[in-house]
Amino acid sequence: MGRYRPPRRRGSKYITPEGETALRQELHQLWKVERPQVTHAVHEAAKNGDRSENGDYIYGKRRLREIDSRVRFLNKRLDELEVVSRAPDDPGKIRFGAWVTLEDEAGEEKRWRIVGPDEFDLGAGKLSMDSPMARSMLGKGVDDEVVVHSPSGEQTYYVTDVNYAD
Repeated sequence: MGRYRPPRRRGSKYITPEGETALRQELHQLWKVERPQVTHAVHEAAKNGDRSENGDYIYGKRRLREIDSRVRFLNKRLDELEVVSRAPDDPGKIRFGAWVTLEDEAGEEKRWRIVGPDEFDLGAGKLSMDSPMARSMLGKGVDDEVVVHSPSGEQTYYVTDVNYAD
């Protein structure tokens, strides 16, 4: 029996069209490509006899459980997600899907896109709308001040650009 983990708070249900496509591609890859390969490998390993000492069998079964778990999660999550494909009525305000350019007090600029929790990637400049930084940006416009409370202290940024085109 595993260690108890309290249920995680559900992330926001919004996703961009690109994010939905990526999740559907991952689901297809897992279900149609990887799972059949791993199933075949486990089947072949099972033919070799004693399964208790058969590494290919043991690790193959573990990988099948991981794949099945992820497939169940993706199916449930895709059913509840809401794809946001249009810009808001007021394109001057920061909302879901916006590309936002922020300038810090040192004059350095960073560009972020506000996306759903299923598609955030800090390396690609995609910030989850559930993050403290994104929550502090929502509703702001150009020339507004954004104050982010972080463990290292308060950080102040200024919005220099908001747009919804890539």
